[in-house]
Amino acid sequence: MATPVRSIHRGSAQLIVFGPQSVEEVGGLVRQLGARRVLVVTTAGRAASEPGARLVQRLGRAVAGVFEGAAPLVPTTAVQAAAAEARSLGIDGVVSFGGGSSADLGKAVCWFSEHETGTPLAHLSVPTTYSGASLTAQFAMTDPGSRRTSVAGEAGLTPGAAVFDPVLTLDVPAGVSAQTGMSALAHGIECAWSPTRTPEAEVLALGCVRDVAAALPDVIDDPFDIEARGRMLRASVLGGRALSNAAPGVGHGLAQLLAGRTGMPHGLASAVVLAHAVAFTAEEVPDDAARVGDALGDPDDVAGAVDRLRERLGLPSSLADCGVRLEDLDAVARMSQGHPSVSANPRPVSEDDARAILAAAY
Repeated sequence: MATPVRSIHRGSAQLIVFGPQSVEEVGGLVRQLGARRVLVVTTAGRAASEPGARLVQRLGRAVAGVFEGAAPLVPTTAVQAAAAEARSLGIDGVVSFGGGSSADLGKAVCWFSEHETGTPLAHLSVPTTYSGASLTAQFAMTDPGSRRTSVAGEAGLTPGAAVFDPVLTLDVPAGVSAQTGMSALAHGIECAWSPTRTPEAEVLALGCVRDVAAALPDVIDDPFDIEARGRMLRASVLGGRALSNAAPGVGHGLAQLLAGRTGMPHGLASAVVLAHAVAFTAEEVPDDAARVGDALGDPDDVAGAVDRLRERLGLPSSLADCGVRLEDLDAVARMSQGHPSVSANPRPVSEDDARAILAAAY
């Protein structure tokens, strides 16, 4: 671990339930949070799935309604529609079910509801991917018109409980597993060398990196390997918990902006950009980079280790292969200067620096 520096650690009263078939406990958990009338926030596909039906069944009479409009990048139109439905139903809680977009939409509903009524909503999150969004107090949403992504949230918005059931990830396509797994890796790497990290956050972040490096290839090789799925879900928990006491950096920020600008999945953007963001930052923090590299299996070339993992997972090597245009790079570079994650990077990132990272990934 790095030499201790002054830090302020924020604890969380969040209840985390982990393990196969833990989704069976959602009914009791909702009651434990004090909710009696909840809105399930998810996608149409998840709502129609067998696990979705089982979730609603386990919640029983507590379900006031199901909002199926969650979508990638959390469009502001979806936030408005979900918030309106929450108001009309008079709910006192939210259950988000699905990937990071469902979790972020659930947090957005809670945020807007509390700001409008002054009364907080209970939130139980049930993730099915490795994004880690169920463990943070922030959410991102994208304006479809301007294609700009903004981040909101505040202390206390973290879901009161989260259920991590690896069985729920078995039907997630390999590509989505790979992409969201690389997003979890980005959280681990950037929290491990964040200037604002606490000692606990650093330990969690490095544990996340180790778990991703060991388990994500196995998930792709055998999607039904429940042990590997469980370890990857654990990695997402470690990375998500680290985010409570460490700020992500330029890799996370550029990926978020790219996703909003181009419509590409956030995890895919993160996978393609991460090695180049890591190469840029590692020069500033060589000792921290060696620790991260050791967790990845190569203390001498952390960026190379990230890129080899991306290649091992069969993900694209360039933004051009993902349909990104050159004008998108300029737009994202300009927007980067107002993004909190970019500003939190241990090596300062100018607009020209952001453009150079994006150009290297192109």
